[in-house]
Amino acid sequence: MAGIILVTGAQGFVGQPLSLALTKQGYQVRAAVRANVQANDDLQTILVGEINGDTLWAEALVDVAVVIHLAARVHVMNERAADALSAYRQVNVLGTLNLAKQAVQAGVKRFIFISSIKVNGEATSLGHPYREDDVPAPLDAYGVSKYEAELALQQLAKETGLELVIIRPTLIYGPGVKANFKAMMRCLDLGLPLPLGSIQNQRSLLALDNLIDLIKLCIVHPAAANQTFLASDGMDVSTPELLRAMALALGKPARLFKLSEGLIMAGAKILGKQAMAERLCGSLQVNSSKARELLDWRPPISLPEALEKVAISYRDSQ
Repeated sequence: MAGIILVTGAQGFVGQPLSLALTKQGYQVRAAVRANVQANDDLQTILVGEINGDTLWAEALVDVAVVIHLAARVHVMNERAADALSAYRQVNVLGTLNLAKQAVQAGVKRFIFISSIKVNGEATSLGHPYREDDVPAPLDAYGVSKYEAELALQQLAKETGLELVIIRPTLIYGPGVKANFKAMMRCLDLGLPLPLGSIQNQRSLLALDNLIDLIKLCIVHPAAANQTFLASDGMDVSTPELLRAMALALGKPARLFKLSEGLIMAGAKILGKQAMAERLCGSLQVNSSKARELLDWRPPISLPEALEKVAISYRDSQ
């Protein structure tokens, strides 16, 4: 493919390995960052500063054929902004649309937007996964902002002919993962007993390597244009199954004991950890067959293989 690939959010959990993977595959990558970073000889890095409706992208977009937009104001468990939705909109809606408009002016052919499964909602009933054609039902400010960005981009694509690809990942895990996933890894590593042995949920996950592979396919596949894809590994697991697999990767026993979901939720509410408990006990499944059927995509890495990489990274960080 002729032309440069611009990756925004190139300092992030997904952006860094994606940029390096694309470079290794022979692409010319321009990594857009918000702050000065240590130079990498394999990447062309450009400083763009804060991302909002006023960000100037002209220099970053010179000779760019594809934009992969990862940069976002990300979801946080304990939002502190007085007007959270306005804060998310500044970056995730106005900042995204501003970049896309300038991309069109610069002659960019394809715009890949990494959205979120939160556009669909927060949870599913067991055995009823989200699909691309479900009516979106975002519940928090982050999910609402991502949905509004999707709508704005779709309208721009209709008006200009920009090829738009939207990917809504489920929970992404891989080397360097933080938040709840890292906390669970630490609990297992310490041998702490966890009261999650009786949870009978199902959750869809997405290995970082699998997301990167799907993005790479969406850069070049003609059928990806103007499509939305839900992305997952394609192998749903319960919380106990995930914990046992994580423990196996760490070489540690999973010390799970059974406590009713009601007691878990009651305890979590007292401790101010209700949102975390809902994720550990509830289901969130997606049907990612569209990418498999339309793009002939096959996730290259399995859950055990991906967890082994996470475990190695976790041990190295200790």
